[in-house]
Amino acid sequence: MSLELKILGSNSAAFAHNRHHTSQFLRIQNTYFLIDCGEGTQLLLKKNKIKLSRINHILISHLHGDHYYGLIGLISTMHLFGRKATLCIYGPPMLADIITLQLKASNTRLSYDIDFKQWTPDEQELIFENNHMTVTTFPMNHRIPCSGFLFREKPKKRRINKEVVDSMLTPIQVMALKNGEDALDMDGNVLYENKLATLPPRPSRAYAFCSDTQYLPDLAEVVKDVDLLYHEATFTEDMAERAELTYHSTARQAAELANNANVGKLLLGHFSTRFRELAPVLNEALEVFPRSVLANEGESFTID
Repeated sequence: MSLELKILGSNSAAFAHNRHHTSQFLRIQNTYFLIDCGEGTQLLLKKNKIKLSRINHILISHLHGDHYYGLIGLISTMHLFGRKATLCIYGPPMLADIITLQLKASNTRLSYDIDFKQWTPDEQELIFENNHMTVTTFPMNHRIPCSGFLFREKPKKRRINKEVVDSMLTPIQVMALKNGEDALDMDGNVLYENKLATLPPRPSRAYAFCSDTQYLPDLAEVVKDVDLLYHEATFTEDMAERAELTYHSTARQAAELANNANVGKLLLGHFSTRFRELAPVLNEALEVFPRSVLANEGESFTID
């Protein structure tokens, strides 16, 4: 199991119809991310039995309240629970100032450090990297600076074919095979040809989070071939004019992007409070992209 996404909140603007503000919990191998932190996120984390101590990285897409008003509460709870590990928060300009002012006003000295990392508006930018994955921002078209996030596993090594290879290989020979080279014996002769002794690497997985935005056809190149694409679908086509006015997208537009980008699955979210029932949103997307689903709260999406 390489990638698991848990939907915490899925609504836009306000709490309605038992749907909460935007937030998601993402695990890629043993690295954990919270994506956006709308009001009530910490309650949703508790409801879904997700330990706060697992979260070391929080990514905020923009400074509209339904995407970050839960952040100071979550930070405070982590403090009350005695957190010691540094918390990395990635966000737009002014987020660090907002949080710092809130802590100053309450005379709160946290039990842990916060490492604020500001992403650059209107640019694609690498903001996180470790041995097995990267996180890159990409700009949305919203009323204020807003970013999407692309999570991508790095290419994996080739796999040893145990039906062909002797188990007594040295670590150097194993590493050579995994790196695509032949394994040599002590005299420098080819012991195993790589193409015969290995299997192709397991696929590298990718997830793209497209936050609030007008429809951007050019995003298809940015999110091309990702396994999972989350895209806001605030409105349906009968409200396309409203979507454009408010810098949002329709379900059909999200599906067109998914289709053009050849993604594995489309997750629809950020639903307008106008929709008590979400069938119209889903049905509109399905007409264009059959692998569309609703990002319902509490559901998990796994790529293994």
